[in-house]
Amino acid sequence: MSQEYLNLPVVPADTAFGIMADFEADPHPNKVPLIAGAYRDEYGKPWILPSVRMAKERLDEPTHEYLGIAGSPTFLRLAKELVFGKSVDNGQHNIESIQTVSGTGANHLAAVFLARHLRPGRVFIPNPTWVNHKSIWESVGVTVAEYPYFSPVTQQVDIGGILEALEHAEPNDVVILQACAHNPTGVDLSKSQWMQVAEMVQRKKLFAVFDSAYQGFATGDVDGDAWAVRYFAETLSKTDDAAGICVAQSFSKNFGLYGERVGALHFIAPPNFSTQGVRGHLMAIARAEYSNPPRFGASIVETVLGDETLRAQWENDLDTMSSRIQKMRGILREELEKQTEKDWSHVETQIGMFSYTGLTKEHVTQLREDFHVYLLPSGRISVCGLNEGNVEYVARAVGEVTKV
Repeated sequence: MSQEYLNLPVVPADTAFGIMADFEADPHPNKVPLIAGAYRDEYGKPWILPSVRMAKERLDEPTHEYLGIAGSPTFLRLAKELVFGKSVDNGQHNIESIQTVSGTGANHLAAVFLARHLRPGRVFIPNPTWVNHKSIWESVGVTVAEYPYFSPVTQQVDIGGILEALEHAEPNDVVILQACAHNPTGVDLSKSQWMQVAEMVQRKKLFAVFDSAYQGFATGDVDGDAWAVRYFAETLSKTDDAAGICVAQSFSKNFGLYGERVGALHFIAPPNFSTQGVRGHLMAIARAEYSNPPRFGASIVETVLGDETLRAQWENDLDTMSSRIQKMRGILREELEKQTEKDWSHVETQIGMFSYTGLTKEHVTQLREDFHVYLLPSGRISVCGLNEGNVEYVARAVGEVTKV
């Protein structure tokens, strides 16, 4: 009998990618994919944003030379302005930025840097949250603690649970926050709730790491989707008694550049600290991991954001995507309530790409086996997988599996 090399146990396949592979192998003509975090149009096809298409036409002879380790200065300036606002360079904020390998790379770079230099006792992550948050922080050896984010009873943010959990954090502990369109629940904090969390973070001297993957994609409002990040940055700029914040920024969803891996990490220190050494240490980590960030996707983003006409088209594209998703939420709710005679209002009030339906693992298994409707075991669906051709079928299937 053969022995496992280096006594390595077999690592289970990634849940989402495993289910997507099963979907692809399913020959059923009515199969429905509600898994992937990628936008699809009303025909279930990938959609290249018109603004991105126009930008690519302008890059008729793109260079393939290396970018610097920190990335494109133009891209970083525009990325920083996008998340913090155009007044970002008025000296009010103490920010260092570096281009990253999308949002995952930004989150990982932040984790490596903070584990090495801040040395937090624990990192507090939402329960539930994007699966990579836990994996990334475990990989750098920081103890992971969870705070309750979502109440299945109210279908809302568990603000009491959040504040109670963070009350037990220690100075320099890290707290992970999703800026908007929370993955997987689709439920965001209100402005008043964000203020409560900001007060807690400042009072307990915690370091906040924002994961910003859906700015503009969530609601179509670029500035509105950045409200929480800007509020925290504004609060930090007025106090010397804080640990700091950083923002892991992705352009995969809001530009449809999933395979180009375009991202940035922004590090913000309190006003009484110099960030002079921060950039160099971030670059040293990046150099050891991948040396230089990808150029092409960043060129597209800076072309769009740096041109008034393309920027206006991009904002129109964001409205196209967010409006279609919201429309499908409304139709899904209507069809579900027709099939089940139950209240499904939470499906419509949630925001962004994902919806926490409340379906159990048993429901999910039956949906897959009997109706070829694929979603995650948690009951999370990607609303992008719905269209007017399949939404009634999905609702009817849910009605069948939820019958008492």
